[in-house]
Amino acid sequence: MTYRTLSRSASFAALLCVVFVAGARSEIIEQVLVKVNGEIFTKSDLEARQVQEIRQRGKPMDLNTEQGNAELRKAIAEVTPALLVSVVDEMLVVQRGKELGYKLSDEQFKSVLENLKTQNKIENEEQLVAALKQENMTMSDLRRNLERQMIASRVQQAEVIGRVAVTEDEARKYYDQHITEFTTPASVMLREILVSVPTDSRGVNVGADDAAREKAEAVRQRILSGEPFDKVAAETSDSASKANGGLIGPLNVNDLSADFRKLVEGLKVGGMTTVVRTQRGYQILKLDSSTPTQILTFEQAHDQITDHVVTSKRNEEIQKYLVKLRAQAIIDWKNADIKKAYEEGLAARTKTGAGPSQ
Repeated sequence: MTYRTLSRSASFAALLCVVFVAGARSEIIEQVLVKVNGEIFTKSDLEARQVQEIRQRGKPMDLNTEQGNAELRKAIAEVTPALLVSVVDEMLVVQRGKELGYKLSDEQFKSVLENLKTQNKIENEEQLVAALKQENMTMSDLRRNLERQMIASRVQQAEVIGRVAVTEDEARKYYDQHITEFTTPASVMLREILVSVPTDSRGVNVGADDAAREKAEAVRQRILSGEPFDKVAAETSDSASKANGGLIGPLNVNDLSADFRKLVEGLKVGGMTTVVRTQRGYQILKLDSSTPTQILTFEQAHDQITDHVVTSKRNEEIQKYLVKLRAQAIIDWKNADIKKAYEEGLAARTKTGAGPSQ
């Protein structure tokens, strides 16, 4: 279980989003939106989840303005369909985990609390309780949601992920079809000297252009006479790269313009171009180093290939598993609009083949 380190001043809500926080539940009677195998999901539960999703977007909204309220309504409409699918799937997976006897032990919970306190520089349990209270949560709420996350993870591992394997034929096929993923294109390190050409409202002055070219030719002659390129660049170049002795790169050869690539390809390491007129002015380039295209062999890329294929197969198998759980479940919708949003989210997930939200 991994948690990102948060500063004490950071919102504790960022942490709660990681552990599927459902929010503190009030004791009053709430509107039930759906029953999944008898387990209820309420309007308050949904609102808490919507807040979490919108917080994760990190886009501030001024709810004191009409625009801010309009943005909030739009955000809610956007996140709700996929959110409802994730909620139902989570409920089904956790229910399956409980059937298998999974639960969060006191020792595990204590260990998680210690990690949370350490990562967030919380000195004692009283401070943790206070931080939870700011989010309208109790320690029981935190434990319940941590347990749900743990159970869901164990179910996926036991019933899906642990059964996914990759054959050598599958790995080889992936390698052949995605060879570019294991290819590092050719790159170059260059040094440059730029002599800029002054312009005014009428454009480039012919005299100024000639003067810049003559200066560049004189600079090049200094290098041909034995002065180090980086020293001359530092003294004469009008480019910001002068601070590094004119060094630029590494540059992906495939990203270079055709004309620029032609210049570079004509050089040997240590070689220098003639004075070249470019949009920036007059340039002199030196090839500092060159790295050819490199392609990992199948054997070298084997671990990467396995990770790619396992991830793809895992997502496919998790989706199949969730489809099976949904087919076996009794999902009793109590709100027609919420049911419609769920169906929209399910259709979108089926279309894209996206994996479950984690």
